[in-house]
Amino acid sequence: MAGTSPCASCKLLRRRCAKDCIFAPFFPSDDPHKFANVHKIFGASNVSKMLQELPVHQRADAVSSLVYEANARMRDPVYGCVGAISYLQNQVSELQMQLAVAQAEILCIKMQHEPMVPPQQIMDGPDDQKSYFLHNNNLAQYLSFPPSSNVIHDSLNRENIFGHDMVS
Repeated sequence: MAGTSPCASCKLLRRRCAKDCIFAPFFPSDDPHKFANVHKIFGASNVSKMLQELPVHQRADAVSSLVYEANARMRDPVYGCVGAISYLQNQVSELQMQLAVAQAEILCIKMQHEPMVPPQQIMDGPDDQKSYFLHNNNLAQYLSFPPSSNVIHDSLNRENIFGHDMVS
C-alpha cells in the first residue's frame, strides 16, 4: 500500500504498511474500530496466522466472521456469540410454542363447527373409543386452550441482545 494511507491494522500497530500486507484488503484505514476489536480479542499475530493458512478466496469470509465474533465478545465478554445464539434459540422455541397453541386453537374451532355424530353410528369400528373421540365435539373440551390473547406475545416487542429491534 505504498503511497496511500496505511491499513487500519498497520495504523493501530504503528508499523509501515507493506505492499503485501495481509490485513490491508480487509481492514481499510477508514474503519479503525473493525481491526481494533479483532486485535483486542484475537491478537494481530493470531489473526495473521489464521489468514495465511486460508486460501485467498476464503479470507474475506474468515475476516467477516472474526469481526462478528470480536464485536459480540466486546458486547458480552462472558458469552460472546454463544449469548446471541442462545437468545435466538430461546426465541425460536417460544415462537414454536405459540405456533403449537395457535394450531391447537384452530383445531378446537374446527371441531366446534363440525356437526355432531351420534355415538352409536361410530361405535361399530375396531377403534370404537378413539373414533368416538375423534368425531365427537367432546374432544374440544379436552383440548380447550385459553384464547390466543393469553399467549405470550411480547417476544416480538423485545429487543435483541444488540439493542436493535428484531422486527422492523
